[in-house]
Amino acid sequence: MSSAVGLPIPSGNGAGRSSTSGLPLWRLYTLRACYFVLAAGLGTYVWPTVLNHTSGFAETEGIRCALLAGLGATAVLGFRYPVQMLPLVLFELIWKAVYLAGFALPLWRAHQINDAVAANIQAVLMVVIFIPLIPWRYVWAHYVLQRGDRWR
Repeated sequence: MSSAVGLPIPSGNGAGRSSTSGLPLWRLYTLRACYFVLAAGLGTYVWPTVLNHTSGFAETEGIRCALLAGLGATAVLGFRYPVQMLPLVLFELIWKAVYLAGFALPLWRAHQINDAVAANIQAVLMVVIFIPLIPWRYVWAHYVLQRGDRWR
């Protein structure tokens, strides 16, 4: 290994890459499955709308659609960097949990679930497939217990 500005630069031989994250190879593949679901799902359902939409849609739904398209496009990086892109999967899980708890649950309690909301809930609940695929011990060890980066 050589270094520049005090940072190690990997030699590029690829040896031991999975051991640097502390995750077994099968866990890396389960993460890659998450990224595939994100990229393929959003690529199938959102990107056609990005490429072919009306002005009215752009005015009312453009921001939401662009965010989801960007999320799907960024998920492609997870194929190569499954551990480094883990916050992307966590973001997907968290925003859907926020939707369910903050929007869907109050509507359900008020008996105001219509067909559109029911379809949204069904789409959002697909996130449950990610829950067993996320390496929760790694998340706990690296995002909760590990000290954060210095501020100065």
